[in-house]
Amino acid sequence: MSYYYSTNVNVQVLMALLKEHQIRKVIASPGTTNLEFMASLQQDDFFEVFSCVDERSAAYMACGLAAETGEPVVITCTEATASRNYYSGMTEAYHRKLPVLAVTGLHEYSYVGHLEPQVIDRSVSPNDSMRRKINLPVIKDENDVKQSELLINTAILELKRHGGGPVHINMPWGGPKFDFSVRNLPSVRVIHRFTLDDVLPELKNERIAVVCGSHKEWSERQRKAIDTFCGTYDAVVFCDHGSKYYGKYRVQASLIAYQKLNYDILQNIDIVIHIGEEIGDDTFSKKIRAAKQTWRVSPDGEIRDTFKNLSKVFEMQEHQFFEVYAKATGNEKDTYYKECIALSKKLKENLPELPFSSIYVAAKVSAGLPENSVIHFGVSDSIRAWNLFELPATVRSSCNLGCRGIDGCVSALIGASFADRNKLYFGVVGDLTFFYDMNSLGNRHVGNNLRLIVVNNDGGNIFRHNGHPSQVWLGFDEANKYIAAAGHFGKKSPDLVKNYAENLGFEYLTASNTAEFGKALERFVTPELTEKPMLFEIFTESKNDSNAFQMMANLDLDVKGQAKAVIKQVLGEKGIATLRKIIK
Repeated sequence: MSYYYSTNVNVQVLMALLKEHQIRKVIASPGTTNLEFMASLQQDDFFEVFSCVDERSAAYMACGLAAETGEPVVITCTEATASRNYYSGMTEAYHRKLPVLAVTGLHEYSYVGHLEPQVIDRSVSPNDSMRRKINLPVIKDENDVKQSELLINTAILELKRHGGGPVHINMPWGGPKFDFSVRNLPSVRVIHRFTLDDVLPELKNERIAVVCGSHKEWSERQRKAIDTFCGTYDAVVFCDHGSKYYGKYRVQASLIAYQKLNYDILQNIDIVIHIGEEIGDDTFSKKIRAAKQTWRVSPDGEIRDTFKNLSKVFEMQEHQFFEVYAKATGNEKDTYYKECIALSKKLKENLPELPFSSIYVAAKVSAGLPENSVIHFGVSDSIRAWNLFELPATVRSSCNLGCRGIDGCVSALIGASFADRNKLYFGVVGDLTFFYDMNSLGNRHVGNNLRLIVVNNDGGNIFRHNGHPSQVWLGFDEANKYIAAAGHFGKKSPDLVKNYAENLGFEYLTASNTAEFGKALERFVTPELTEKPMLFEIFTESKNDSNAFQMMANLDLDVKGQAKAVIKQVLGEKGIATLRKIIK
């Protein structure tokens, strides 16, 4: 009987990636839940397969074969005690740093703990038996396929990382109705990891954008290396207020990304070089997914697939990466940078008259912050609003982007303000974030260099934006009950925060309209240290806040240009060429 590859997509992806990573040697033990994998392997001449009935022996055979050849070796068996018998050999491989990849079959994850025959709990393993354990998903849709690709790449790369060692993959079977009718393995995304000891891939005449997430303070060496790199390759550095990069190729990308139209400067990118950690602007990060591929540069060397198109990981310091690739020729290129700045300038020229809102506040305060001050942003709407505007060149910014939780934004600001009592530290948060962390204002170490804005619109306004699922499915009033959590903390009481702040020794400012705001703003941003810390409570209407965000997403008012852009997005270059022929 003729047969080919299993219809189990996990099997197909695993085999395709083993071939891409040139892993050929397999030691197989008998079983049912790994049958699809084994039957597919044995009809593909690429693989060199050996048989061993005893799983304990198979694992030790793999140790010997891997040690002798220096190549990774796959071992595969079914579940229950068969897989448990791998532990001795896997422990040996761990201590000798041998690249042994154990692929064990299983019935279903949901069977664990329910007295199903041969089903055991493999969720925990001895610490020194494997470098990493991977549980492949049950494939239901394309997202599961992509996750399987990512996990298998991660497992394979771990075999050789930091000296190497064993890795375990749990692979659910496709069920009792076996089907081996698939003639060709799928195309899969291959991820490679590089260190300074490797021959690094070439960069050619490609459009390159460096995307910088949340980042520590930059050293002069880092900044110089990235500036030289950008000048060499006509690249730019897309930033938000968590990036802390203020070099000559910096582009604040949020305003461009926030537009409903898609622009080539974000869509037509060949390589994204991703540095830093979490990105404060998820609108921007989603737009960048249109790039062809991402290279991740980080000393941790981990697989971080932020843009869903990761192809290479460079485990090294950022300055090392940029210095290797940069070539200071004295003939710096900045065409891409000028294109980005021109578009950004055009959008800013179209800024509308904003209603009194969180975005209005961001626009006005950002321009007036004193030189050499620091500003901290709350997560969610606060960072989104402020990312749409530039800060003065000497102002530095920060945000709790690690987990994006609302629970410590004010405390982080206060802690930062302890570092330099002669420097002004500003903060801006929403009402829910403030009340969550308000106890920190009572800390006896709070100094007169602290100034906090609280935008009070009675609830979590991100949940009230047009298009948010809570608005689509529930509507404004229903979302307010529990999702946006309106009605707590005094319902925009004019006295609650005022009395609390003043009793703690703060100077209290307030505004409910543009006139009041203008009067209070001058005092709030005064560059001199005042006698007391300040709290500026600004009362806005949630619908004005949401409408202001909508207005900022539609700044390109060129109707003709919009029409061209929409046609291009729908038809593509080939479609437009065909349409022109028809019209002629």
